[in-house]
Amino acid sequence: MIGKKLQQPICIFLCFVIFLTILTSCTDTREIKTSKSAFVLNTIATITIYGMTNEKILDECFNLCRHYESLFSRTDENSEIYKLNARKISVVSDETAELISKGLYFSKLSGGKFDITIEPLSSLWNFSSDSPAVPEQSAIDDALRHVGYKSVTVSGNTVAFDDEYTRLDLGAIAKGYIADKLKDYLISQGVEKAIINLGGNVLCIGGKTSSRGFEIGIQRPFGDGAIAAVSVSDMSVVTSGVYERYFSENGKRYHHILNPKTGYPYENGLLSVTIVGKNSCDCDALSTLCFALGMDDGLQLINSMDGFYALFITDDYKLHFSEGAEKVLHAVY
Repeated sequence: MIGKKLQQPICIFLCFVIFLTILTSCTDTREIKTSKSAFVLNTIATITIYGMTNEKILDECFNLCRHYESLFSRTDENSEIYKLNARKISVVSDETAELISKGLYFSKLSGGKFDITIEPLSSLWNFSSDSPAVPEQSAIDDALRHVGYKSVTVSGNTVAFDDEYTRLDLGAIAKGYIADKLKDYLISQGVEKAIINLGGNVLCIGGKTSSRGFEIGIQRPFGDGAIAAVSVSDMSVVTSGVYERYFSENGKRYHHILNPKTGYPYENGLLSVTIVGKNSCDCDALSTLCFALGMDDGLQLINSMDGFYALFITDDYKLHFSEGAEKVLHAVY
């Protein structure tokens, strides 16, 4: 195809990791800390614990990441989600059943604009390919017939589908769920202060000090550095944006946040949505969900929910905040 360009996501994640390090570098350098990075969950993840030097704890965190990836990956032939999509199994682990149930909740909350049965479309677009391309309209139309969260039910550990060809993609919610599980593990090991960064999905345990939070930067879309920063303690910061995975074809940019009603990427004037809240799984889902709703409906939803804050960046690079966001806002650059 003419004029096709792929944006490599790993570069963005590496930049974010470096950027996050810069923002948090003003922590007292005399404080004991241990940090480790690894490629897991198809991204560069970095976990830093403060107040102790115990690499075994970090190693176990990455083992947990690999464990959950072996459950939730839609491309690993040995994962539960892959086998479920292939109809090789119908009974899944407690964790997989829980995550699917959460995904169905948020799919219903959005009225289907966020939909965990997007897999027939997401696999068709294949943004992770070395040469992604706009699919044929006939293929999109066929995939759309099998997208619809209402065709999935979870009863205990049993997952059932009304449509033989409906398949699940938990990519918009899984990293947040995993971050929450890592937090639970770290706390069980006596960790009181840490930053879990799963490729830009950030969850903090404690803060920089007892009275001051960790400063987390919000990526400037298609640019270097931050457009804003938040200060958080015991909270998660998750961003969904059009700059994360995209390609250009014939002069038009196509990003990875797909509209389950049309089969094409959303075009609603947004560049990114950042959600701040206590639970990373919820923040992960809400960042994509609010992007799908658009700024007006997305802000209305977040304003109706306790304990969540949002930052919307429109395509004119203006920032729009939910009610009360000044509680966590650290700076605008």
